[in-house]
Amino acid sequence: METLEKAGLAVNYNKIVSTKPNGLPKRVHIWDETLRDGEQTPGVALTVEEKIDIAKMLDEIGTSIVAVGFPAVSEGEKKAVAAVAREGLSKAKVAAPARAMKSDIDACIDAGVEEVPVFIATSDFRLKYQLRMTREEMLERLTECVEYGKDHGLIIDYIAEDSTRSNMDFLCDAYRTAIDAGASKVCIADTVGFVRPEVMRYIVREVRERLWSDQKYKVPLAVHCHDDFGLATANTLAAIEEGVTYPQVCVNAYGERAGNAAFEEVVMALDQLYGIETGVITERLYALSKLVERHFVVPLPLHKSISGDNAFTHSSGIHSHGQLTHSMTYEPISPVLVGRKREFHLGKFVGRHFVEYMLKMGGIEATEAQAREIADRVKKTHEDAKKDQSKVAFDRIKQELRSLRTGVTEREFWDIVFQVV
Repeated sequence: METLEKAGLAVNYNKIVSTKPNGLPKRVHIWDETLRDGEQTPGVALTVEEKIDIAKMLDEIGTSIVAVGFPAVSEGEKKAVAAVAREGLSKAKVAAPARAMKSDIDACIDAGVEEVPVFIATSDFRLKYQLRMTREEMLERLTECVEYGKDHGLIIDYIAEDSTRSNMDFLCDAYRTAIDAGASKVCIADTVGFVRPEVMRYIVREVRERLWSDQKYKVPLAVHCHDDFGLATANTLAAIEEGVTYPQVCVNAYGERAGNAAFEEVVMALDQLYGIETGVITERLYALSKLVERHFVVPLPLHKSISGDNAFTHSSGIHSHGQLTHSMTYEPISPVLVGRKREFHLGKFVGRHFVEYMLKMGGIEATEAQAREIADRVKKTHEDAKKDQSKVAFDRIKQELRSLRTGVTEREFWDIVFQVV
């Protein structure tokens, strides 16, 4: 079917050249953190088999880099990372992060990964209160660790934790220090999801202009955004508009606290709104989303974009009628593009036109008056069902969902303490 745009019936302002920055990249490489930051979703603890399942699908779908875990966390985690690394992903590079500590890098070496993003904070706040280091001490540590990793044949990247709350001069000094020591990529991290998209653009533009003015420092830029204010995807796209080519994402927006930029949202925005190539097979996005949801045992919100149950479900009679006349009436993209199908919800907002469509599909003839009566009865049935809906049952289900979140209780913690001390 001819699209509305091709027929000249719909305007796509996304294609206006003046709305696109000059530095917009033609190709973006998806760097997935689902098995690392994503697994840090409270209550999640993946098995080796689950990590392998997810890593394989991420590889098959066209992800460029897959961070498969944090080897320094425990021996069990190191073994899990090693198991994924042994699988030998065909397209994606297998990565695992390390603090700026040689022991962390040794754990990555033991696990057999190809790429190690080394992270250490650049904000004075974090240096003073968390790391208890001076700027000079931090730069020395960074140099030592990047060189150590390079000497062991690893691809080393540098992630400046808390970049968006750091002094710009020192942030860029840290990036230059890492590149001088051998870092292949540097990452701007909005660790607490603190900035607006326009601020993200400013930060990336400043970093790019200060680094890329010297050919020696013209390395690819990455970005890592958290969703504390619901801006992770927007900030990631803003960074890409200024030249970032390695966005870090998590499937279903899982991750610490409010989560990270969503894999599926970033990919589809780049594909449909910017026309930027990612190499990702978008038709498999929904299958990836459901696989990760099942292994994480963290239910997706019904209204989650792209992958939520309601993302392509129409309830209003007006919307349903519109969709039956043309698929683009109330959908920005075809659900087929992300491996989904369109659905209609029968309830309070059903319209006569949709009832007539259902009757036609069922091979049943009815008058307009009969169709209206059927629609009215459907509405009343839904309204009656709503009256009988139990808030107690809802509260119980929510409590049961909370119980799926595994972890150690405070009492269990103190039991362990008294066993050890």
